[in-house]
Amino acid sequence: MINEANQPLLQAEGIQKSYHSKHVLSGVQLTAGRGACVGIVGRNGCGKSTLLAILAGAIRADGGSVRYQGQQAMKMPAVFAKMTAYVQQENPLMEELTARDNLLLWHRGNQAEFRENLESGSAKLLGIPEMLHVTVKKMSGGMKKRLSIACALTNHAPVLILDEPGASLDLECKEIIGTYIKTFTADGGLVLITSHELSELALCTELYVLKDGRLESIKNGLSGKELMDCF
Repeated sequence: MINEANQPLLQAEGIQKSYHSKHVLSGVQLTAGRGACVGIVGRNGCGKSTLLAILAGAIRADGGSVRYQGQQAMKMPAVFAKMTAYVQQENPLMEELTARDNLLLWHRGNQAEFRENLESGSAKLLGIPEMLHVTVKKMSGGMKKRLSIACALTNHAPVLILDEPGASLDLECKEIIGTYIKTFTADGGLVLITSHELSELALCTELYVLKDGRLESIKNGLSGKELMDCF
């Protein structure tokens, strides 16, 4: 029997992915535990979004393995669904529906749990109650991003995967998302994030650059120019 307390939350080994003849990921290795915020940087097109999508179970790798709490997730959609909350760059929301209706579409519990989420859960922390009756098409980019995160987290997953969450958002929304990341990791969750925002990367406890299809550990606290020199 697997002792989950002694297992890293995430173990990715030998992840490979190619598009036609181009090798995007060439044996990526990544191990991370609870309470960590793992940042992944790199040039545009280097495969960051592809890697996050694989770790979320959204696309298939050509090779390698992904384990959550020691449980093999490859070819096991239920493991990905239980363990990960994935927020991609594209807006997944239904534009004609309100925030409340979108949240209900994603919600996996009962009505009492739905109310609890709004009163004290992730939806509350992300400021969703103030926009419950606003249709998505009338929301700002920041409101949509916060709602997307809240929708993804309705499964109470311990791993939050964020692909460029702060892109094109105002400072207030970035602050709200940053505060939530701190709360999520403080509660024992694991965050995986790709970003070009120094303020978001400053939240990371571990930082990697994706280069030539592999992850390389780099120091935290680098300046923008120092980061670019790592690419």
